[in-house]
Order: sequence, then C-alpha cells, then structure tokens
Amino acid sequence: MADDPHKTIYVLNGPNLNLLGTREPETYGHATLADVERLCVETATRFGLVAECRQSNHEGVLVDCIHEARVKGVAGIILNAGAYSHTSIALHDALMGVKIPTVEVHISNIHARESFRHHSFTAKAAFASICGFGIDGYRLAITGLATKIGATTDTKTDITAQA
Repeated sequence: MADDPHKTIYVLNGPNLNLLGTREPETYGHATLADVERLCVETATRFGLVAECRQSNHEGVLVDCIHEARVKGVAGIILNAGAYSHTSIALHDALMGVKIPTVEVHISNIHARESFRHHSFTAKAAFASICGFGIDGYRLAITGLATKIGATTDTKTDITAQA
C-alpha cells in the first residue's frame, strides 16, 4: 500500500466477479479478475496513484472496505458492486456516509439487460457511473476519478503507456 493514503484508491469488486473469464463470457468477456486488477494498477500509476484492489462475495465485507477507506483517508473508490448495485441500500448508505469520490463501474451495459438491472442504488451515491465498455470501463473510471481528485498524469509513464 502507498505510504500516502491520499494517493491510494480502492477498487472494490462485488459478488461473482472472481469468476470473470469463465462466467458468461458472452456478457462479461474473457478477461479475468487478475486482468482487471492489473489494468487498474497500471492506470492508477499513470496518475501517481496506487490502486488497492479487493473482491468479496459478501455485502458486509464491501461495506467494511468502504468504511475502512474513510478511516485510512483514501482518495477515491472505484466500485463494481455487481448484483449488489441493484439491491444494496447498505452499500448506498456506506458510500453516502463516507463522502469519498466514487465511480460505479459495470462491465456490461446494465440498461440493455434484464429490467431488474436497470436500477442502481450505488449509482445514486457515486459522482459517475460507467457501463458497457467491458473491463476498459475500469480504465475510464480511474481516469475520471483522477481528474475529479486533481491527480495529474505522469508524463513519462503516460508516453510509455501509449507506445
């Protein structure tokens, strides 16, 4: 973890995201959770940030991670709460309570899927929501979060990343 918590962001992934790469690849693609975490770490580094990635299938563990983020003073949260986005008032309340800039991410386009996925409690507690870009949505979310919190691109790293 970073020595400066104000340069740390939490990337929180909810239920079933540990199955990425094998679960419904026609919807979620073939990338694994390890691929997502690698993408997040690399993208955060471009902005001088450290991405701390976690995944849990348990709602209360995710709530605890959000509370911990406040205690540790992290700069922001990227949250893919999976199915909990559509059901969890507890995650909504945790995000509202900590007041940390948050971006909600969904790999698939939740609005093009079953109607029960169209509503998101967690989106109402985030400053932005990204869906439908596959795992690249995480890169977009971190870029947007970095802009929101005033993190600047490391030009040397950024040029290397584009090569």
